Amino acid sequence: MLISRFDPWGSTWCTCPVKYSFSPYTGCSHACVYCYITSYIPDAFHARLKKDLFRRLKKELHVVDTYISMANSSDPYTPEERKLGATRKCLRVFKENDVKVLVVTKSDLVARDADILSEMRASVSMTITTLDDSRAHQMEPHAPPPSRRVEALRILQEHGIPCSVRLDPIIPGINDDEIEAIVAAVAPYASHIVSSTVKPRSDSMKRMEHIVDVKAYPWKRYGNTFYLPRNIRFSLLKRVEEACREHRLSFAACRENYPFTSPSCDGSHLIKDQ
Repeated sequence: MLISRFDPWGSTWCTCPVKYSFSPYTGCSHACVYCYITSYIPDAFHARLKKDLFRRLKKELHVVDTYISMANSSDPYTPEERKLGATRKCLRVFKENDVKVLVVTKSDLVARDADILSEMRASVSMTITTLDDSRAHQMEPHAPPPSRRVEALRILQEHGIPCSVRLDPIIPGINDDEIEAIVAAVAPYASHIVSSTVKPRSDSMKRMEHIVDVKAYPWKRYGNTFYLPRNIRFSLLKRVEEACREHRLSFAACRENYPFTSPSCDGSHLIKDQ
């Protein structure tokens, strides 16, 4: 199946509404060092188009009775999209069938499709982990720099497309010093921020050793995932929450067991009903 019910590995800390996952691609060529998809997707940092994509997508659309999150394991605007244009074609299919869509990406290429998104029941969630382009290159080697992502948010906002930002992951010693600055930078263009501390698996933990001293923290393992201590996680998330309050943005946390009052964690409440 191309379209499936979103299932965050049975996490009891997941607060996502009922939704469906879909991606035109298998794998993601952004190759972020903190990414966990290498633990379950072969050749994960080499994105490739899914087989017989458009026929299967149209056939499976009938199962969707809420909204589609595009995408959760593979960025819909992975670098290959610039040439292939598969995500743009999928958006046209969703528009023709009046399917609600939450686009989750860390690429400015999403602004290319503002013409379609502005005519859909859609919202965009942009991941921004730093405002420093060189620092971003360390963490997200093949993703567009954050300066272009912020500009994409501006363009989307100009087209009337509701946007949220994923300040995710927060990595102590890498980007925790930028929390307030990131919130301030995106506040003119976004209405909601969802944040999360870094949650590596064994494979991503090893990759992260190149940018941070991972042995400096007493990690706690939950299943296949490592969490920072609760006091560290909550202190970081509280800073995000307070910055959001200052800029009058709604706030949520992702799989943290941290309380919030936003209508949704993922920003799907921004999708227009009509």
